[in-house]
Amino acid sequence: MAILITGGAGFIGNNLAASLLKRGESVVILDNFDDYYDVAIKRANIAALGDATAVVEGDIRNSALVDRIFQEHKITRVAHLAGLAGVRYSVENGPLYADVNTHGSVVMMDAARRYNVENFIQASTSSVYGQTDRVPFVEEDAPDQPLAPYPASKRSAELYGYSYNNLFGLNFTALRFFNVYGPNGRPDMMPLKVIEALVHDKPITLYDGELRRDWTYIDDLVNGVVAALERPNGYQIINMGYGSPVSLNDFIHTYETLIGKTAIRQSVPTPASEPRILYCNNSRARERLGFDPKVPLEEGLKRTWMWYKSCHNL
Repeated sequence: MAILITGGAGFIGNNLAASLLKRGESVVILDNFDDYYDVAIKRANIAALGDATAVVEGDIRNSALVDRIFQEHKITRVAHLAGLAGVRYSVENGPLYADVNTHGSVVMMDAARRYNVENFIQASTSSVYGQTDRVPFVEEDAPDQPLAPYPASKRSAELYGYSYNNLFGLNFTALRFFNVYGPNGRPDMMPLKVIEALVHDKPITLYDGELRRDWTYIDDLVNGVVAALERPNGYQIINMGYGSPVSLNDFIHTYETLIGKTAIRQSVPTPASEPRILYCNNSRARERLGFDPKVPLEEGLKRTWMWYKSCHNL
């Protein structure tokens, strides 16, 4: 009897695994250690979990491997976090994102329904909402105009989830994550890229500084995912974000104040893949999951900076 976390070597998956282990849960991780960013970071994440976790190195598209995991480890719940990330990288790699994020998710769902799992959690993204004038984003909106292959692939997985619930009764919850960050976060994301740029006096590539993003601290996000795992409830889509977007200029200014340096801003045109705003209405998460994000951006960035300083002896 175990919980399967796909993508468990990554930022969110690894924090989720650590949280579940502390709660006494049995955890199995499936990860292919993709090199989208430094694989050494993922290896270190797994090592930090110790020997309490079964780790399988492999691909979510490998149906034979996935079947073996479900059978051998008696998987009862799934947190499907694996997939290719990155909106901008997806622009020139549409077929790959469809294969990994959509097809791979369907492989996981199909195994889950055949092995009668109790609950299937699908990591989705706020990017599915695209360019919309209705803010904050609510789950009732029809996100049928994604701006890039990454959100399109995630939205497709959500739709497959509905089919599997309708046909096989699979309890399926898609959690739309809003810009997750924190200590030991992904190096390709803005929170760590801004720190690196400031520390090393390098320019920060900035689209429109007034673009607004809704940032969700990792501990808050993990608490929400754990709550979702414990609440099988048919088919549902739930936003998971802090609910307070800030402009990129204000985001950078917070770090300037923390670090005591002035950023070198390098403005470039905003690509077509970037929406003007990401803004979470988290009422449904609060009502159904007891989601209660507690870490505001200023505090979260401070914690991230303190972690970075400790790691780099600054």
